[in-house]
Amino acid sequence: MIGGGNSVETALVKEYRGGFEECVHYGHICGVNEKGQIVYSAGNPEAETFLRSSGKPFQAIPVVRHGADQAFGFTDAEGAITIGSHRAEPFHVEILESIIRKTGIGEQHLICHPTYPLSVYATEDLLRQNASKRAIYHNCSGKHLGILALCKKMGYPLEGYGELDHPAQQEILETLAYLAELPKEAIHLGTDGCGFPVFSMPLHALAVAYLKLACPDLIDNEEIRTAVQTIVRRMNAHYEMVAGTDRICSSLLMDPNIVAKGGAKGVYCFGLKKERLAFALKVIDGSEDEWPIIVASILEQIGYDNPETIARMYKLAPLDIKNDNQKVIGRNEPVFTLQQSIQP
Repeated sequence: MIGGGNSVETALVKEYRGGFEECVHYGHICGVNEKGQIVYSAGNPEAETFLRSSGKPFQAIPVVRHGADQAFGFTDAEGAITIGSHRAEPFHVEILESIIRKTGIGEQHLICHPTYPLSVYATEDLLRQNASKRAIYHNCSGKHLGILALCKKMGYPLEGYGELDHPAQQEILETLAYLAELPKEAIHLGTDGCGFPVFSMPLHALAVAYLKLACPDLIDNEEIRTAVQTIVRRMNAHYEMVAGTDRICSSLLMDPNIVAKGGAKGVYCFGLKKERLAFALKVIDGSEDEWPIIVASILEQIGYDNPETIARMYKLAPLDIKNDNQKVIGRNEPVFTLQQSIQP
């Protein structure tokens, strides 16, 4: 059963109001070293979770591996948005429309449902213009356009590109299994909000996969290794395409030493290139608000040497809780201590 064995979760963040504990966010953390060994943990490092959008870097690998990005003349920014969970801010839409022009893919080919942007400001602007919902406003549309470009390059059918038995989806599954060091059969499958297959695995395996993103020299397959190097370079160079304004992924990716991506329902992953470490975490209640606090605490506990990155995390999720009048009325507290299994 997916999620089995997850019962040893630990408190990660507590929220206090008026000196009383108001809310507790439980979860799991797994940190691995370059050998794939668990070196840091909180809760159950083998707890299983769906990757959701934290799987997007792996879903983009076949696109780059087979040169679909080059075939259609993608810029690095266009390549980066195929890995992203964008907010459909105007600069995102401009890039998405450029991909549509270059590939000749019609917006009607996208199986992600038409919607308004996740960016409140972008949605408000569209509503003032009486504009309609669009498929490219969906936060996964970049990923879909990337896979459709792959289909056109490889001669795969555009129809059914989101189905598990489609050759593009089969290669994604095989690539993820290879990088996570799991047999394909060990990866549980579901359907994501955008219509794509979504994968579930233990946090340990997910951290191992992110380790390969941070340290591509650990990847034996030359084609996959080269694709990963391109993908990570694009994520750091065009961090704004991976998420958006004041989002944790973009803020972390400003640090060229970090590769990071989150997914819905509380899953977050990041790798540290110089330290040759990677972390995968899950907030059990699915909340994303605590991610920056948890990531900042992890970085502090391992002695990360870039205080500016940690400061950006606390700017996104301040420890002080303020009310609508900007009066401090409570406190967010990271309360977990990483257990160190072996020396990293």
